[in-house]
Amino acid sequence: MAASRYADLREKLRSMPPHKDEHETSNGSGRKRRHRESDDDECERSDDSADLRELEAQRVKSSILQKSIFTPEECSLIEEKIDQVVAKGEAGQYRDHTVDRAPLRNKYFFGEGYTYGAQLEKRGPGQERLYRKGEVDDIPGWVHELVIRRLVASGVVPEGFVNSAVINDYQPGGCIVSHVDPLHIFARPIVSVSFFSDSALCFGCRFQFKPIRVSEPVFVLPVRRGSVTVLSGYAADDITHCVRPQDIKERRAVIILRKTRPDAPRLDSDSPLSSPPTERAAPLKAKRSHRKADPDAAHRPRVLEMDKEENRRPPSLGHRRHGVTSDEHRKREHDDDKPRESSARKVKMRRQ
Repeated sequence: MAASRYADLREKLRSMPPHKDEHETSNGSGRKRRHRESDDDECERSDDSADLRELEAQRVKSSILQKSIFTPEECSLIEEKIDQVVAKGEAGQYRDHTVDRAPLRNKYFFGEGYTYGAQLEKRGPGQERLYRKGEVDDIPGWVHELVIRRLVASGVVPEGFVNSAVINDYQPGGCIVSHVDPLHIFARPIVSVSFFSDSALCFGCRFQFKPIRVSEPVFVLPVRRGSVTVLSGYAADDITHCVRPQDIKERRAVIILRKTRPDAPRLDSDSPLSSPPTERAAPLKAKRSHRKADPDAAHRPRVLEMDKEENRRPPSLGHRRHGVTSDEHRKREHDDDKPRESSARKVKMRRQ
């Protein structure tokens, strides 16, 4: 009988699913096995995620063109011209919307400029607008002669393609957050040329602030001094790109050359340029001036919040605070306050 029961039990164990067998041999501790199964699932998901990131990195890489066109001597000459642009900007010799300052990074718009970031009345992709014609300075002649002409000769862009040039001047630790160049503003490709030092362009990062942190990029593209980078397709349209603070170890400048779309929206396109600019330009200039003052005015928001808090106090509290210095209030409530004070003291003495 016992032998037959043993044989039946053995057959029963053999017929059971493998994970059940493992549960029985581990003293019925199914929890550990389930935990191991979840770890396996996480590993599989992690592998799938890594595969997807690798696939995305390949798509980014395949839609980027890089060329080394400018010699060190040509770079030095162009860098001198960039220094002159910076000096003119500091001297206030450009139109208001040509220069856009931010901590550790200044932008210089030529040919066409547009609103972005904190300048937007409504945040989000598709809200960017070109400035009205004539509100930024024309593209300098040296950009045409020293940069664009070389790109045309090298077959990077066709003749007459570029009508917008932006110079980004970065100081060590500067950055530009993840973004896609506005599709409704600029045609493709997007061309950039790097100067002063080597750096990197990262794709697929997420920024967090206070303190600033950047997630692991999907793809990192080294950019050398004098190199030309051309973004199109997936790299330009379907994934964000950025410059991280850790990638700007020395001063670096980049000239971005683009073509605006004929139907790109403009600010106040129905208004003539000669109309009073105060109604339109004041909000933009106010936000820009806030960005300038932000690094040097760290305590100002706290003072303003204190003022707001003071104004939020109930009238009764404010009345009592200032009643000590008001003769009329003291005379009016002197008789009532004195008995209350003496009675309060009696209560305290009794409790002691």
